[in-house]
Amino acid sequence: MTTSCQRMNAEAGRPGTFVQYLIQGAGYGCVKMPVPSGAHRGHTANGRRAIRCRPSVPSDEIGEAYEGFKALPLEQYAVVPGFLAMVGDVRGRSVLDLASGTGFYSREFKRRGAGDVLGIDISGEMVAVAQQLEERNPLGVRYEVGDVSELRPLEHRFDVGLAVQLLSYAQDIATTERMCGNAHRSLNPGGEFFVLNQSPDFRFDGPSPDKYGFRSELTGEEVETGPRVRITALLDPPVSFIANRPRREVYEDCLKAAGFSEITWVPVEVSEAGVRAFGADFWADFHANPPLEMLRCRA
Repeated sequence: MTTSCQRMNAEAGRPGTFVQYLIQGAGYGCVKMPVPSGAHRGHTANGRRAIRCRPSVPSDEIGEAYEGFKALPLEQYAVVPGFLAMVGDVRGRSVLDLASGTGFYSREFKRRGAGDVLGIDISGEMVAVAQQLEERNPLGVRYEVGDVSELRPLEHRFDVGLAVQLLSYAQDIATTERMCGNAHRSLNPGGEFFVLNQSPDFRFDGPSPDKYGFRSELTGEEVETGPRVRITALLDPPVSFIANRPRREVYEDCLKAAGFSEITWVPVEVSEAGVRAFGADFWADFHANPPLEMLRCRA
């Protein structure tokens, strides 16, 4: 059976070719970069300096390398398996993927037996790529462009909601509350909402996640929800984007205000495959200073 890691490598783009890259859900624009044949092993080939792409670039060239992020050690051996395990069995359940990007999790949960799956992202280019991947390998996943803070009423409520790095892009508490409120009204009573975000407790002067493929640095700016952070994927060339790191109480208070209950923080753990691939000592810095954390709650 094909694993999710094998699929993420296959979907990352043709080895050695140049593809257009967009950060999931951020809307910061795209850069041109190679996806080398060794990406799935955490290595990259030498490439050109990143450049901004023009709006006229065809959408079928945009975002196809997004799943390349998923092949970096942190994602492949901790984040992806951890998030999939937290969400658990979705067979027969409807799934709403907010900030769906190019649809990685939308597709994965559909493959795992979910019923209706709808992915929504603010980036039209990302949604276009997700739709092209659906056309190439039809699974029955629907996608649309939408701002979660201004989310339209949906045709029906969903059993499961996903928010991967969604709340990191809310510029203030009011926007965070609107995002949480729109997610809550889109879920069935008792439906589950699963969130993946930067850890509010990550210590910027502590052990670095560099060896796992990412770097996280303070920009020196502060917004209402918390500090601004520059996150860099250590590809060749590196790809950086700016997000916020909300304080723990911002998540909890906004989710509670929206009507969610049973709010539970869930640590991101390294999979057994990750330990086998690199050894336990390799992950010591990750365990000492986790850069990411998950939470789950109920509508």
